Parts: sequence; structure tokens; C-alpha cells
Amino acid sequence: MSRYSNPTMKDVAREAGVALGTVSKVINNQPVGEEYRIKVENAIKSLDYKVNTYARGLKTKQSYTIALILPDIINPFFASIAHYTELYLFELNYKLMLCCSQGKCEKELFYINMASQNKVDGIIALTYSDISSYVSEDLPIISIDRHFNNTVLCVASDNYTGGYLATEKLIGAGCKHPVYIRTGSVVYGETNKRKYGYLDACEHNGITPDILDLTDGDDTIECFRNFLEQSYERKDVPPIDGIFTVNDYLGFQLIEYLHSIHKDIPEDIQLVGFDGIQHFGSLGYYMSTIAQPVERIAKACVDILLSPDKSKYPNPYLLPVEYKYGGTTLL
Repeated sequence: MSRYSNPTMKDVAREAGVALGTVSKVINNQPVGEEYRIKVENAIKSLDYKVNTYARGLKTKQSYTIALILPDIINPFFASIAHYTELYLFELNYKLMLCCSQGKCEKELFYINMASQNKVDGIIALTYSDISSYVSEDLPIISIDRHFNNTVLCVASDNYTGGYLATEKLIGAGCKHPVYIRTGSVVYGETNKRKYGYLDACEHNGITPDILDLTDGDDTIECFRNFLEQSYERKDVPPIDGIFTVNDYLGFQLIEYLHSIHKDIPEDIQLVGFDGIQHFGSLGYYMSTIAQPVERIAKACVDILLSPDKSKYPNPYLLPVEYKYGGTTLL
């Protein structure tokens, strides 16, 4: 072996004093005698041999690469998904191909096509578009929060329970007029169930529900300002004293606006978000929230995607949520 070249499997076999096939079996985790396995592992360590995953992929028809499609990694929730997904893939000797779509359908489709052409072993996707007709049955895919078709398994938090719990917390803390505010995609997904939890909690407590349902592209703050002003003009209901937002980011935006119009939180208006971020960067606010088990979501996506029998998992595959106090509620 040249002093300037990288060691090969032949070099490892020569160093260990075993056949080339034995080295191949050890590297590919196939059964081999313990004495031979130790010799090969010691030779690999001694030579600092690195497995050529590209060449290995050509032989096994696997790339050991998983594509992860997210709207962005600026939002701490999405960044956490990326962090834990990479962590679990690395433990299994897989690489992560990270794709940020900015929630644009054309970018999501571009990345799905790119991932297919690069022969990744699967895709984990959190999308805002209806891409059902573009998902091939030949490429394993796990969806976070969105339903595509019966062949694509969806991993999500228990959004209904989270919505119910958030509303119960507001009512339990004394709110007489808790409202639900949502902004997001028009494509149906598991996150829509947060509203159903809110509605059922209101009905259970004898409270008339009040919802501001916006879509991507709406001027969120302007719509909220009008919604708030109109509610103060009504005589049939108490003034808004509680807000449940579809996610923490929207919650932080509303907190900032409420402070600008001199509303005290939680004294005037209590607020519960959803995700579990609690503290959002430069905004410097803390908030009460329904926390999603981000680490468990990432692990479930990886485990299910790489499982040889996906039929044993329920669809959707739901994970529990919990309430975390953050100062924007009285309790």
C-alpha cells in the first residue's frame, strides 16, 4: 500500500491475515467467527480504513441516505426534527439529505424528484402541499402530519388531545371567552384536529366557540387586529380573555402585537401555543404550550421508514403530548 493512498479491503485482509470475503462479511454485518471478526476489526482500526459507502451502495443497491424535506430550519420546531432525525440515522450508519422547501409545492416536488434520481433509500417529509399524485410506491416515504394515500404512513402528535388540553387549561385558569386562531395550509392534515379538540372542550364546558381560521398568505396581524376589535364590539359574549394558537410561532407573533397595544399577558389575555418551543429567539418571550415529543417523532419516522414490515404500524402513528407552563397563563 502506498503511504499516500487510502487503505482498501485487500489491505485490511492482508493486515488481518484473512480472506477478502471475511472482511466483506464483517463490514456488512454478516455472520463470521468471533476470532476472525476481532482480527478484521483490529486491522480496520490499525489502518484507519474507511468504508466506501458509495461502492457499497452499488453492490447492495442501497445508498444509506435518507432525504428529509422540511419547510425550513429557522423555526426551532423544524430544526429539532432535523437534529434528531440526523442523530438517529447516524446511529444506524445512514446519512441525511436535508431539503428546505419554504412551504412551496414546486420546491417539494423538485426535492422529491431529486431524491428519487439520487437513489435515496427513503424520504421523510413535512409538506404543506397536496403531493399525493407525485409520491411513487417504489420509494418509501413517511409523512409528518400530512395524509397522502394509504401507502404513505403518517407520524404525528395526538393533536386532538392537545387541542382539548390547551382549551381546558385556559378555561380552568378562568377564561370565559377562549378563542382558537389558526394560520396554515388549506391541505388537510393531522394538525386540523387541534381545532376539533378546541371545539369539543368548549362544548363540554358550555362555552360558545370563536375561531379565526386563516391560510398562508393572509396578513395574520391585520386579521387578528380586526378580529379582536370586532369581539370588543359584541354585547352577547365576554371580551376575549384567552387564545389558543395552532403553533408557538403564531403565539409569539400575537404576544408581540398584544404588548404593542398595551395588553398584559396573562392578566388581560392568557395564551397557549402548540409545539413546545416556549422561547423563540430574538423575540425573547416565554409561553405556555402543548409540547410535541419531537425526539420521539423523529425516531418513529426513522424506525418505521427502515422497517421491513410497515404494516404492523397504525396509520396515523400518534404520539402523546403534554402541557408545559410558560408564564402566558395563570396556571
